[in-house]
Amino acid sequence: PHPLSKDVLGYDDDEEEEEEEDDLEVFSKNGTFADTSSNSITMPTSPSSMTNQHTLDDEPDKDLFVTVDDPEHHATAMETYFTYRILTKTTRSEFDSSEYEVRRRYQDFFWLKTQLEAAHSTFILHPLPEKFSMREMVERFNEGFIEMRRKALHKFLNRIADHPTLSFNEDFKTFLTVQDLAPHKKPGSAFLSKMEETMRAVANSVKSVKNRPDEFNAMNEHVDIFRQKMGTLERINQRITKEFKEYSLAMKEYSPVYTLWSKSEKELAEPLAGVASSIDSCYKATEGLTTGISEDLLPTLHEYVLCAETLKSVLKRRDLIQADYDSRVDSLAIKKTEREMLEHSEQSFTFGAILGKSTEEVKQQKQQKIDREIEELQADIAQFEDKVEYANTNLKADWKRWYLNMRIDLKSAFCNMAENNIHYYEECLATWESFLAVQQTEIKMDENSKNSG
Repeated sequence: PHPLSKDVLGYDDDEEEEEEEDDLEVFSKNGTFADTSSNSITMPTSPSSMTNQHTLDDEPDKDLFVTVDDPEHHATAMETYFTYRILTKTTRSEFDSSEYEVRRRYQDFFWLKTQLEAAHSTFILHPLPEKFSMREMVERFNEGFIEMRRKALHKFLNRIADHPTLSFNEDFKTFLTVQDLAPHKKPGSAFLSKMEETMRAVANSVKSVKNRPDEFNAMNEHVDIFRQKMGTLERINQRITKEFKEYSLAMKEYSPVYTLWSKSEKELAEPLAGVASSIDSCYKATEGLTTGISEDLLPTLHEYVLCAETLKSVLKRRDLIQADYDSRVDSLAIKKTEREMLEHSEQSFTFGAILGKSTEEVKQQKQQKIDREIEELQADIAQFEDKVEYANTNLKADWKRWYLNMRIDLKSAFCNMAENNIHYYEECLATWESFLAVQQTEIKMDENSKNSG
């Protein structure tokens, strides 16, 4: 079965069954794109009407609206950075006001992400845009780059605002409402939390998770396929963008050649000027297509490359919780074995016996100690069993939510790409058809002129 099928993931509610009848499977198990001829989101047939049509028909009424806008540049003696305005409107009773306006910088968003991950380790947070790379350090004051970052931060906050649990987190409320966030940040808390998680991961890395449920094996398998395909698509589209940019630059240099030529060829001046004008129009259309890929498709693909990394991290955190549970179950089994062996063992040569204690007294003391340890382990196991169940339930529910969002986002990006390509080729075709029509008309006029002469 498909790694995300209902049978594997255990979704059996009626609503899910109805949705799956018209489901859009973006990736099949073998890593290929599945048929999208039938889906629950109706698509207009006209390419020009396809943009921004991808909405959920059954989206519940929202009571929390968050907007990220107005990037503002700041420069000090020590650093240069941008802040973004966060506008919040809400009808929730736990908020003291219905509207808030604060400004936040990137590191504040990162603080929020860290706090949410610490509080809800198996919920799937939408990824933040990455910190600047060396290339981006040069481009980070470019308006296009700042706008892409603003969009990514806007999506990050809105995915939290739409979440039934994360949106009620106290740190999220603080992020949206408090003017000065500094007093709410505990120095070093994020670092210590990450260090603790890393140490636990290292400690459990030598162990394999026992009896991992099938649905989480399926999730791991799907994420591996998804990460590979997203990475491949991103690399190919980066190469396509580079080639289009080179093609556009060549066309920009190509058009003036015909313009100069037309000035030295009196008989061919008009058609040469027409070729120059047509090439210039196609150059502008190519620039528009390249911009569409760079600002729409590529950011979405990279966003889901980051999503794949987030999913792997969440699955690992779930495994760590189960590994803690498994280690206590193993310890309990060892203690019970020790208890049974103690009942049939001789205690004549123990340290207590050498000091003059009776064999029965020594055995009784050891049994009492082991019984206490068994009792403590049983209590721990009960707590960790609840933790495992809570983590599993949260992750499965969030996976469904993430998967639906992923389908919508990628479908929107691919449809926009298709529409941009159609528009590009139609524009270029119309340009050259217009040029040919003019030339054919002039040829006929010349022929008629010769015949009449």
